Amino acid sequence: MAYYLVDNYSIMTPFFLLLFLNNITSSYAKSSNPHYCPPSSCDNYIINITSPFRLNTDPKHCGYPEYELSCDNNLTVIHSKNDVKFLVRSINYGNYTIRIADSKLDKNNYCSFPNNFLLRENSFNGLSSYSYHSGEDVKLRKQIVFLKCENPPIEVNNNYIDTASYCNGSNYYVVDGGFNVSDMAIGCETELSSCISNQVVVNGTNTSYFDIHNHLTYGFELSWLKIQFYNVFGDYCSIDYSDEMRSLRCRLPYVGLKFILGTPFVVIFLIYKWRRRHLSMYNSIEEFLHTQNNLTPIRYSFRDIKKMTQNFKNKLGEGGYGSVFKGKLRSGRFVAVKILSKSKGNGQDFINEISTIGTIHHVNVVRLIGFCVHSSNHALVYDFMSNGSLEKYIFSHEGIASLSCKQIFEISLGVARGIEYLHQGCHMQILHFDIKPHNILLDENFNPKVSDFGLARLCPLDNQNLSLTAARGTLGYIAPELFYKNIGRVSNKADVYSFGMLLMEMVGKRKNIKADAENTSQIYFPSWVHDQLSEGKNIDIETTLTDEENSKVMKKMIIVALWCIQLKPSDRPTMNKVIELLEGEVDCLQIPPKPSLYQLDKPRELVQEASCSMNSTIPSLTLPR
Repeated sequence: MAYYLVDNYSIMTPFFLLLFLNNITSSYAKSSNPHYCPPSSCDNYIINITSPFRLNTDPKHCGYPEYELSCDNNLTVIHSKNDVKFLVRSINYGNYTIRIADSKLDKNNYCSFPNNFLLRENSFNGLSSYSYHSGEDVKLRKQIVFLKCENPPIEVNNNYIDTASYCNGSNYYVVDGGFNVSDMAIGCETELSSCISNQVVVNGTNTSYFDIHNHLTYGFELSWLKIQFYNVFGDYCSIDYSDEMRSLRCRLPYVGLKFILGTPFVVIFLIYKWRRRHLSMYNSIEEFLHTQNNLTPIRYSFRDIKKMTQNFKNKLGEGGYGSVFKGKLRSGRFVAVKILSKSKGNGQDFINEISTIGTIHHVNVVRLIGFCVHSSNHALVYDFMSNGSLEKYIFSHEGIASLSCKQIFEISLGVARGIEYLHQGCHMQILHFDIKPHNILLDENFNPKVSDFGLARLCPLDNQNLSLTAARGTLGYIAPELFYKNIGRVSNKADVYSFGMLLMEMVGKRKNIKADAENTSQIYFPSWVHDQLSEGKNIDIETTLTDEENSKVMKKMIIVALWCIQLKPSDRPTMNKVIELLEGEVDCLQIPPKPSLYQLDKPRELVQEASCSMNSTIPSLTLPR
């Protein structure tokens, strides 16, 4: 006979332990045989341990070595491949099941949580995977995930089970393992994962953590299915079992004939299975990513894109890249779907978006939920920003309420933090190259999000050069070193320059270059505002400053912006320094040299080696004594 431990495995769940158990025929269990193995036990609960299991104290020929049990303080335990310990709750030889539970769980202590993060790669001892069996005697298991949340996830309370009512001070919540990563509440992250019986309904309405904890301590079952050896090989083969090895003895003529006749069918079957697996690969990846909190964007089909946008019904806007539509996920969450109709550089802008923000998460950087590649159709799925872009709030638009001085300052600080994260918070610095009001999105609370990474470039932190084939960005925000070769090397200071121009427009609520200005001196706003500050004059800008505090805030933003748009990259502060200046006092800031609109120099050649060094000199800001 051969025994296999089989588990209900599905790619929809992140794990399900499977176990292959091979054993000798029942004739070897007779005491007359020299290899007879008497039943053994470890405690009063697990008794008569027999093949296919064995205790580590049993003779070598007893049981199957890969599925060895051991005694630990009078408790029967089984070890996983990476030596993680599970308690054996019961073994049922009648229906071929073994029930195990996490060793760190205490039935009487509701603050005891699973110690092991179970994934589908988990296995026992020497075997790397387990088979699947869907017999009626096998109880299907359900994955549950423990989330650690900074604040109670009120908006999804029906799906979250709070542990605090049974464990004071706990900020853990339990959700069904099939939840989508896009449904995760803000401020929550995956902490633990385990499994319980599929019969348990995991939601905050019908289930309490009392029930969850009891099911966890009860454990989950794995099942092995007894297969008659002669059903496969008939009477022509037998198992030879010895202390050191097990071998299969067959009468070769019969087996050879079966091998010759059966091989073509096996090959055809394997090809069929491979093709099925290949065709379903993308769907499998998507479903797997739905169950993991690794912030990896989900790959959608074009059919999914059409469904979530109701066949592109609600158009939010249009640009040179294509169009943006409002969509809705199955969870009810709203998203913005960008359809790239004019992808550049063989789809390089599309690749840039995914490679730069696909795996990062910051409160001031727009979140990429997913993407779609279908023939020539490329789509990106983002979080929906209900207040749109910053552009419509800082330039004149009828029917749009203006932002307060406090809101303008908070938005500028948030944008600075987002850019600083791109420069310093990732394993490689990300140069955006297109910071402008249109690419700053605002959520329902007017929190800013840096978006549109189509022109972004990844740059290693070890000072390796980056080749730019052409200047990139939007006129009016492009740093001068992208055009003029003698100013300095291209670095993250290019984003600092763009941020300075953005900051200046936020304060002035106008374009920095305004050809129809009443006064010729006001055509280039940064130059005019520098003259006003230097001469101690009032800055008559298009905003209402109700008190001295607001005036100081605006003055501080202007001075910081002037530092950011200095001609030479070496004279500009880093984004980290910019945040420090914005959070500091205006009286501590010195007015920098006057910015220039025109630079008389030779333009850069078409191909420019750009340095990504972070060692540029920080400008010396003299503090008044």
